[in-house]
Amino acid sequence: MERRIAKLIVGKAGGTAGKDSKTYKVSLPSKWVAELGLEDSKMELAFDGERIIVSQHLSMDKFLEKKKSFGHKLMKFEFYDGEVLCTKIIADFTDETLSVENTTVHIIKTAFGKKEAPTWEDFECFLEERCVPQSRSGIREYLETIGVEEYDPLEIIKKTSGRMAEDNQWLNWEEIE
Repeated sequence: MERRIAKLIVGKAGGTAGKDSKTYKVSLPSKWVAELGLEDSKMELAFDGERIIVSQHLSMDKFLEKKKSFGHKLMKFEFYDGEVLCTKIIADFTDETLSVENTTVHIIKTAFGKKEAPTWEDFECFLEERCVPQSRSGIREYLETIGVEEYDPLEIIKKTSGRMAEDNQWLNWEEIE
C-alpha cells in the first residue's frame, strides 16, 4: 500500500453558509486518481469513524455488474407512488451496500428523501416503514394471515408490496440471479 502525507486546505465557506463555516480540501495524486478510474467528478466518500474512504461512484448498471461478478445476493426494488416510479434500488445483501437512483424530482415521494447515498441502516428503516408496526395489536394474527412466521420487514414486503392504508406508495421487487 502506497502512503503519502497531504496538506489539508482550509477555506472560508461562502454563499449562505454560517459566519464561521469552513470548507476542507485535499489534493489527490494523479496516479491514484487514474488507477481508481475516477473519470468524472462524482466520487463516493465513506467515513468509518477513523478513516475517510474515497472510491468511484458507480452507476446502477456498473454497481449491479460488479456485484453480480462477485456472486453476491442481490435484489432490485422499485418504489412507486401510484403508477409513478420514484426510486430504483439495488440492494446487495452480501456486503450490505446499495445503489439508489431517484426518478422523480419530488423528494418527498422518494425512498430516502434527499439522501443520495443511503446506508444499509437507512434501507432497513425504509423497509420497516413500509410495514405495519411491530407493536401493532394483533400482529401475530396479521403475520399468520399473510403467511409470515416472524416479524421480518423484507418478508412482509414480499407478501404486501409495502402497501400501507395511509398512502398510495408501494414496492415492486425481484431477486437478481
